Amino acid sequence: MTSSTRIQLLSFAAASALVALTATSVPARSDERPVRLGPVGPDEPIMTTVGNKNVIAFYRPVDGHCDIYVVTCNRNDDSGAQQVRVSLRPRESIHIDATGNDTLNLECSENAATLAVVP
Repeated sequence: MTSSTRIQLLSFAAASALVALTATSVPARSDERPVRLGPVGPDEPIMTTVGNKNVIAFYRPVDGHCDIYVVTCNRNDDSGAQQVRVSLRPRESIHIDATGNDTLNLECSENAATLAVVP
């Protein structure tokens, strides 16, 4: 499997997971979404909201780095999902901004052992 094919497959899997979670979950209230902030291991999802966005993120360790895949969509409208892929060195973080001052920070741990939401 080529690297490009693997990336497309992982992107499709992340987008499918987002649709499945928003379509099949049965929250206690209609405005509640599943939350999982980590730390998580490889291929385990982080699920949360930031501002008006639903966020699902997961990673794969590659040569001690975290290859992170993030899918976002609007909370009130699951169409128009956006995705991004980035590679982080250990202890590096990515900042995902939503409306206003809302930000989600994801950090890669030492040796790409975990990914977690950090302050």
